[in-house]
Amino acid sequence: MQSIPKRSTLLVAVAVVLLTSWTSVTAQEKKEKSLYDRLGGVYAIASVVDEFIERLLVNDILNANPAIKEARARVPKAGLKYRVTELVCEATGGPQKYTGRSMKDAHKHLNITDKEWDAMVADFKATLNKFKVPTKEQEELIGIVATTKADIVMVPEAGKK
Repeated sequence: MQSIPKRSTLLVAVAVVLLTSWTSVTAQEKKEKSLYDRLGGVYAIASVVDEFIERLLVNDILNANPAIKEARARVPKAGLKYRVTELVCEATGGPQKYTGRSMKDAHKHLNITDKEWDAMVADFKATLNKFKVPTKEQEELIGIVATTKADIVMVPEAGKK
């Protein structure tokens, strides 16, 4: 008869260990979920980037800048979408690696102004809203984009407006 209580104790101990392990793994998975995963991975990000680039291509404020217009004529739309998708995936914790030029090198000749930057951000937010990206993830994405502003927007020379 002693084997029954030992067996019950063993079963309870195993159940407690399994439950504790499962709870710990579940909590860890929730805690460690990257922005990339919360956005839905590469296919979801590529869909958003596709829409975003299409918006940029018809943006009157951006099209008024001759340097941007010239760059668009040189860079294939599909290539731009690919590079931006790569960049967003890497920046949000995905396995992809951005292989393009630095933001500074890619934009230094475009003479991008604060007004043009703001137009781009507005298009980005509109795109995120269209895809119903949750507020928390939108804020994280906008924060990531904001870190590139100093490398993209031209600093006006002293005495010029």
